Amino acid sequence: MQWNWQLPDWPNFSYDRSKLEAMEERFLLGFGLLFGAFKHLTDEETDQLTVDIISNEALKTSEIEGEYLNRESLQSSIRHQLGLEADRPQISPAEQGIAELMTSLYRSFPDPLTHEQLFQWHGMLLQGRWNLQDVGCYRTHTEPMQIVSATRNEIKIHFEAPPSIRVPIEMDRFLVWFNQTSADGVHRLPVLVRVGIAHLYFVTIHPFEDGNGRIGRALAEKSLAQSVGQPTLIALSHLIEKEKKAYYNALAQANRSNDITSWLLYFGQMILDAQTYTQQRIEFLIEKAKLFDKLRGRINTRQAKVLVRIFRAGPEGFTGGLSAGNYISITKATKSTTTRDLNDLVDKGALFKTGDLRGTRYFLAIHPH
Repeated sequence: MQWNWQLPDWPNFSYDRSKLEAMEERFLLGFGLLFGAFKHLTDEETDQLTVDIISNEALKTSEIEGEYLNRESLQSSIRHQLGLEADRPQISPAEQGIAELMTSLYRSFPDPLTHEQLFQWHGMLLQGRWNLQDVGCYRTHTEPMQIVSATRNEIKIHFEAPPSIRVPIEMDRFLVWFNQTSADGVHRLPVLVRVGIAHLYFVTIHPFEDGNGRIGRALAEKSLAQSVGQPTLIALSHLIEKEKKAYYNALAQANRSNDITSWLLYFGQMILDAQTYTQQRIEFLIEKAKLFDKLRGRINTRQAKVLVRIFRAGPEGFTGGLSAGNYISITKATKSTTTRDLNDLVDKGALFKTGDLRGTRYFLAIHPH
C-alpha cells in the first residue's frame, strides 16, 4: 500500500474550497460571539475558565494516548505557571510536562514555529521517560515508524511514516509551510483549512519517537490562535477524546490520498463543535455568577459547598444528577439535615428536583442559552 507521503503530489494537498466556505464563515462568526461573551466575565472568572480549559485539554490530549493524569494537580501546576498561584505543586513528571507544554502554547502562540520550539515541547512532554532513544530531537532509529495493532492471528499496519532519514528535510519543509500560511504570511490560508492541514501534515511526518499526537494537537491550537490573533481556548482535545474512534478513522483515510477535502470537512466540524462547547462553558460561568449573586447571604456553608462541587462538573453536570447520598458524602450532614438543605435549595430556585424516593435527583436550575 502507498501512503500519502509516497505519492508524487506530496505534500501538495488538494481540496474543494467551495465545500469549506460555509464552515469558515461559521467559525469566524462563532469566534466573534465567543470574544463578545468573554467581556461579560470578571477577571477572576476569565482566569478560572482559562485554567479549566487548558487543564482539561491537557488531560484529554493525554487520555487520547492512553495516559490518565490528575486534574487537580494539573490545574494547580497551570495556575502556578500562569502566575495565578504562588506555590509550586509537587506533581509527576508527566503532569508537569503537559502543563508546561500547554502554558507555553498559550503564551507563545504568535511566535513563528521553529525546530527549537518543537524540541522544547517534546522535552517537556517526555521528561522522565528513560525508555526512549531520542528526547528533545527528531527520531533517528532505522526501523520503520509504524502504527500497528495486533491480534492473535495477525499484525495490522494502520500507517507507516516516512523513514527517519527523511524527517529533517520533511520538517524543514513543514516549518516553511506553517510560517508562510499564517495570518500575516505570504501564502495565508483560511483558518480551518490551515489548522486541518497543519495537524494532518505534522502527524503524517510523525517526526518524534513518541508524543506526535499531542504535539500535533498543540499545533492545531497554535494555528487557530495565530489565525484569530489570540488564544482561542476551545476544547479541541476534549471533543476528539469523546469521538476517538472517528478521529483515528478520519486520519487513516486521509493518510491514503493528498486530496483531503473529507479530512478538512471532518476536522473543521470538530473545531466548530469545540467552539460551541467553549461558548456553553462561558454561558455556564455567567449563569453561575448570577445564581450565587441571587443566593448571597441566603444559604449555609454546606449548601454553598455542594453548589460549588456541582458547578465544578461543568455544563455536562453532576453525572446522573445530585442524590441525597451525594450530598451526605460531600457535606457529612445527617439525613434529616440533608433533606432540609436540599428542599431549601429547591425553594430558593437553586436546584430543581426529578423522580421520587430513592430515585430523587437534583439539578442546577440555570438556563444557559
